[in-house]
Amino acid sequence: MSKGGENLTQNDSEESSRGANPLPTPRYSKRYFGFRLAALLLGLLPFLLLEISLYCVGWTQADGLKDPYVGFVESSPLFNFNPSTDHFEVADSRKPLFCADSFSAKKSPNEFRVFCVGGSTVQGRPFAIETAFSTWLELNLTAADDSKNWNVINCGGVSYASYRLAPIVEEIVGYDPDLIVLYTGHNEFLEDRTYESVKSTSPWVAGAHQRLSHLKSYSFLRDLAVSKGESNQNRVPQLSKEVEARLDFRNGLEKYRRDDMWRQSVVRHFEHNLRRMLTAAKSANVPLVLCNPVSNLRDASPFKSENREDMSAEELERFQEIWKSVREDENQGLSERRAELEKLALLDPLHAEVHYRLGQIYQMQGEFDKAKIHLVEAKEQDVCPLRIVEPMYEVINQVKEDFDVSWVDVKACFEKKAVDGIPGRRFLVDHVHPSIRGHQLIADLLVEEMIKEEMVRKKENYEERRIASYQNHLESLSHLYFQLGKDRLAGLKRWAKGEVTKRRDDRVDEPARAQSPNE
Repeated sequence: MSKGGENLTQNDSEESSRGANPLPTPRYSKRYFGFRLAALLLGLLPFLLLEISLYCVGWTQADGLKDPYVGFVESSPLFNFNPSTDHFEVADSRKPLFCADSFSAKKSPNEFRVFCVGGSTVQGRPFAIETAFSTWLELNLTAADDSKNWNVINCGGVSYASYRLAPIVEEIVGYDPDLIVLYTGHNEFLEDRTYESVKSTSPWVAGAHQRLSHLKSYSFLRDLAVSKGESNQNRVPQLSKEVEARLDFRNGLEKYRRDDMWRQSVVRHFEHNLRRMLTAAKSANVPLVLCNPVSNLRDASPFKSENREDMSAEELERFQEIWKSVREDENQGLSERRAELEKLALLDPLHAEVHYRLGQIYQMQGEFDKAKIHLVEAKEQDVCPLRIVEPMYEVINQVKEDFDVSWVDVKACFEKKAVDGIPGRRFLVDHVHPSIRGHQLIADLLVEEMIKEEMVRKKENYEERRIASYQNHLESLSHLYFQLGKDRLAGLKRWAKGEVTKRRDDRVDEPARAQSPNE
């Protein structure tokens, strides 16, 4: 009985097992997933065919839809073809903000063509392209390797931010470049623009859109949808054809207010533009060197400071009382002044000028690590940010990693050259513009990177040739060239302080506009 019961129970168990949904056999599982994969591929096939077709016909996205943040009321190429010289030349309409430069329409067999793209740092302000790093780069390359015809073209536009540089990069990839050098980051906060169309967009959606935009099929379908619906011009703010920086006009400094949401949108827009430019270079199979910008921390005070908004009346009164004594009491000793500034920094950690003065005192007392922390914070809390902010450095580093591009860390180089690791007027003439020696350093860094990437084969007597070439070029420049640079520097400093008299209803193409650079 017991044995029979055992058999009955075992049989019932086996029947029950067979009656339930059994796990599929390995053979069935492979067939099941094979069908699923085939169905997925069949669904993607139309998009794959569309992607291949768009690539073959050379379809490009409409300019107005490449940037979901801003548009332009009018656009034109940076270079125009001149049939009389058989050269592409910087268009006359762009010359108030760009220096004249050109290159042959027909590239010679041994020519190595480099385009340097950026703001007025690239242009060489407060001087001009004769002492910009693009010129030193060409001289340096010729000294290193005279087997090639090195041709370095300057595409530095005064006050040009990344969103104005992106169309230029997309233009120059069609001019058969061998290398693009990109130096940008200081000009992102210059122009007044809103980001209403992207405020409601989550970072996840924005990131997905940014990555899918690399696919022609996605961009094509998006363009088609937009053309059937609301136009892009109605969705994003439209900027003028050329730069209209806030500081170009009277009371421009007053327009700056602390706005964390706007700042975050500017950083996101900067990332979009970097990825757009690197995608354009990668799609055209053009090498690109990304530069990490440097700014003056030691000798450039914040351009505008504001108290935090949530201060009570008592806190604000206390702050103003201490702040007045710090600024006006000439009998205060260094330690006493430091103690007062430390109190102010605790009362209001968002006041940029407090951090700057405290950083200077730490520096004078030899506490360089503390000094750098406060000097960086002074830059970060500047309500009028004319220097690249720290989150943008994070963006540059992330984009560099994502695209695996070459890069030159100008910031690290200038910090290493500084005695205390804090960049200042030794290699920078103002808040962001390198001195002539600073431009030479950038050129040297670029050549080192090109040697590493095996674009250049260095000659044995390279150093002697480079030094002689630099010296000969400097001696060829007239005294007037340097005097004009000093005059522009004085004008630039007045501009950065908001000391202009031009009104918005004045002409926008006056020569004075070329004297309002930032980067």
